[in-house]
Amino acid sequence: MPKINKDSTLNITLVGIGLCLLCSAIISFIAIQLRSVQENNVVLDMQKKIVSSAGLEKIYGSVENAMSNIKTLIIDLDKGEIVDINPESYELAKELREDGKYKFLSAEEDVASIKKREKYSKIYIEYKDNEINTLILPVRGYGLWGILYGYLAIEGDFNTVAGLEFYEHKETPGLGAEIDNPKWKALWKGKKIYQENGEVSLKVIKGSVLKSSNNFNYEIDGLSGATLTCNGVSNLIAYWMGNDGFLNFINNLQKIDV
Repeated sequence: MPKINKDSTLNITLVGIGLCLLCSAIISFIAIQLRSVQENNVVLDMQKKIVSSAGLEKIYGSVENAMSNIKTLIIDLDKGEIVDINPESYELAKELREDGKYKFLSAEEDVASIKKREKYSKIYIEYKDNEINTLILPVRGYGLWGILYGYLAIEGDFNTVAGLEFYEHKETPGLGAEIDNPKWKALWKGKKIYQENGEVSLKVIKGSVLKSSNNFNYEIDGLSGATLTCNGVSNLIAYWMGNDGFLNFINNLQKIDV
């Protein structure tokens, strides 16, 4: 039997291929085993953001307790009605890919620069004494570098902001990314969305809000050096709280048994 030359090109190649295949198999096995853990972590992180947007963790003591008091529903945005769709099967990215489940927005409609809007949306309602205490709505819009994804929480009067939380964005650290700053997020609580005539007036301004301003209840301090990000936040509020967003549902809430 001929002696194998361990230093031959063929032998080195075969050993290299074998190691690559072994490593690939190990990595694939680990990825499969961890997939459920990763998916669960994503769900938990989203729940934290939902609860945080309304400041409910302090009230209920934990995210888990807060979520047990929150009802998840799917609504038809155009009709403003709850639809019989399992919330667990809902995925925004999928909705925006499937024909018939989204619509393209015209330049005039696309205030938030999102290009297309889903037909159905997943919303969250927190109850207290069997009444709606907080309505938590998913919002998104283009900032400086990409889409800002977040949750806007509204109190039971459907006009007072309970809080705002972003869970995904590409804004610049130290500038636009200050939308994650707890001090800035705290400014939203108690602000109003609609004027008496129903107009959406809540927005982020340039500079600081003056307490003497007639629009004090509708304005949020701007972020230094992040004008486009601030404009993006204002635009997403204007879009999602308007007729093409959640306004139809909000108007119907008093008539719906939820």
